[in-house]
Amino acid sequence: MNQALIQAQFDHHTAAESASASLSRLLALCSPQPGWRTLDIVAATVASRPLALAITQSARALADAAALPFAAEAFDLVTCRLAAHHFPDVAAAVREMARVCRPGGLVAIADHIVPVHGPTARYINAFEKLRDPAHVRCYALPDWEGFFVAAGLEVIHTEEARQTLNFGEWVSRANVSAANRIRLEVLLRQAPAYAREALTPGGEGGRITFNLTEAVVIGRRGDTDF
Repeated sequence: MNQALIQAQFDHHTAAESASASLSRLLALCSPQPGWRTLDIVAATVASRPLALAITQSARALADAAALPFAAEAFDLVTCRLAAHHFPDVAAAVREMARVCRPGGLVAIADHIVPVHGPTARYINAFEKLRDPAHVRCYALPDWEGFFVAAGLEVIHTEEARQTLNFGEWVSRANVSAANRIRLEVLLRQAPAYAREALTPGGEGGRITFNLTEAVVIGRRGDTDF
């Protein structure tokens, strides 16, 4: 795989998804110790295929998030930041993160979430996918807790944070077409009441704002065999 392409994809997603701030929050919560082996996973898209860009202390590798190219129990800390909503099978990806984490080690994710209310979740996911075709699905926090438990991870911390976004900047970062920009604005301004409660569109003087919610989930791996 062309290294320049890998770097370009990494830079795009880091800037577009504010992944660096999310990583800082994950590291602050996990307090990695000297000598810990760490794996950081972000999103990349190559030839329209969503992939994971896996970053260790010594290398970077593109891979299917559901088939990470690392040995079992290879890391003390696995982080995944603002990438999982691009993965076709999030449950399988979490199982892989748990597999490559040592017993007693930590798996920590930061990703956008949606409300439990089904129609609201579907509306927000459709809104996100129109902006970024690589978007697959955001899940509710209870879904994430279920993924962790099913993968043999004990959930030790969760938190949510509302993020106020500038609509114009949000669409520009994804190179949205003029036609889709109009569609997105209509979806935001004319959202049904249940979706408006979550997205809370606002703004003044021609500036449009809205809200998304980001969650952090941290789990500790038990002695589950994979």
